[in-house]
Amino acid sequence: MSTLIEQRGVRVAFEGCGHGTLNAIYASIEKSCAEKGWAKVDLLVIGGDFQAVRNARDLNCISMPAKYREIGDFHDYYSGARTAPYPTIFIGGNHEASNYLWELYYGGWVAPNIYYMGAANVIRFGPLRIVGMSGIWKGYNYKKPHHERLPYSNDDIKSIYHIRELDVRKLLQIRTQTDIGISHDWPRAIEWHGDHRTLFRKKDMFESESKAGTLGSAAAKYVMERLRPAWWFAAHMHIKFSAVVTHEQNPAAALHPIHPNGSTEGDVKRVQNDEEIDLDLDMEDGPPVATTDDAHTNPSGSGVPNSGGGVVPESIRSQLPASFQHISTPPDKQPDPMPRAIKNRTTRFLALDKCLPHRQFLQLLELGPISDVAGSAVASEINGYTLRYDKEWLAITRVFAHDLHLGDASAHTPRDMGNQHYGLLIEQEENWVEEHLVASGKMDIPINFEQTAPTYDPSAGDHDPQLPAEYNNPQTIAFCSLLEIPNKFYATDEEKAQRMKNGPPPESIRSSNFNNHRGGRRGRGGSRSTRRGGRW
Repeated sequence: MSTLIEQRGVRVAFEGCGHGTLNAIYASIEKSCAEKGWAKVDLLVIGGDFQAVRNARDLNCISMPAKYREIGDFHDYYSGARTAPYPTIFIGGNHEASNYLWELYYGGWVAPNIYYMGAANVIRFGPLRIVGMSGIWKGYNYKKPHHERLPYSNDDIKSIYHIRELDVRKLLQIRTQTDIGISHDWPRAIEWHGDHRTLFRKKDMFESESKAGTLGSAAAKYVMERLRPAWWFAAHMHIKFSAVVTHEQNPAAALHPIHPNGSTEGDVKRVQNDEEIDLDLDMEDGPPVATTDDAHTNPSGSGVPNSGGGVVPESIRSQLPASFQHISTPPDKQPDPMPRAIKNRTTRFLALDKCLPHRQFLQLLELGPISDVAGSAVASEINGYTLRYDKEWLAITRVFAHDLHLGDASAHTPRDMGNQHYGLLIEQEENWVEEHLVASGKMDIPINFEQTAPTYDPSAGDHDPQLPAEYNNPQTIAFCSLLEIPNKFYATDEEKAQRMKNGPPPESIRSSNFNNHRGGRRGRGGSRSTRRGGRW
């Protein structure tokens, strides 16, 4: 184990929603590091709504009304005018330049030192094993393939960031311990593991959604319960919130399938929360830059929950809908047992706000691994840590590469064959990864960023009515070549020209009802009384 790990944990800054404000985020981290006596952080994690807008045309692919679209400052990092001061990773949210992220479905550099984790991914940073899942939950699109492809219709712009079952299925094949999980939306029902009373008081519309079983992502909940990382980070709701989830003790406990309506046939055990992370939830109108308090626990062991507690009283539990209750397993699929190598029992959850004055959007933490550090990069005091591929995830990617269907709304995602079936295939592919990549020293994520789209031209203004072109990203080409999998994202110039000539697909009836759906026009401002700093 490296000297850095022995001396301290990995210094990680977690920021909630990015919203195209990299300059302010990096400035806040610099100030927070100075207050803590740190020279810098090792890693920055941004929890979605990153908005990697390269130019004015990219703005047309962000799901929000045109009057709220802003060019932001990412384009300076894309063009090379600025460079990220330390490694930065992020997952996608529901307000993204989705056309750019599409180029990097498997993950890749959006700018020097800034790495997008893709639709779903597991990577290593030093000793830490990090799981990322992009997008938000919409049950009506969960079982669909990734059918959106330029030129986008309005429907496509609103659906491209919806989490898909195939990506979640891949994450559920992980059979070994992870350290950090990241999602944009909160795992469903996480609010009941923290101070839900204060949360509902600050965000008055959350309580009805929570009791209706519609607040948060069913997919993120299922992945968190299955993988049980030490930490789970999220954003999206524009409020700081912490919780502690205590999982079933029996490592062989069964988990149950997830349904498009968001219900699962099981639930994590809701127990007393004696380890509530004290992150000063009540200081919403705190300092204008950031909160820098270290995460710590309440070691009292008194048996009395912290304010709000993690216990769900029977009086509240009785009000919850059927989506929170145990229901019978469908006859066509039996639940899969928990992997024996996943032994962690406690997941600490933290969600943060967006980067605005007087908002709690930043947290600095020192984190150590609970996963097996085999395969981790050895750090030096000079060079720090690097991003590396994860052997198990590369094997999973090879297994599922042929199941990916793109650009066809009428296609069907292949049937889930079950973890036992996939497990045998993954074991075979892990041997392939060991032989072809690990043994030959190819597990470092290459520093191979290349610009694809034109850079931003301020003299042309921020508004260009045309949709952007589709680009074949060299990073995706290189990744598919490395794994020897088909690159289904590649399109010839003739294919791209024909799609542009055909125009966007026709709109659905759902598009006309867009304003009635969460994740659409209303944005994530929260309660009527606490929306500040813009609707998005």
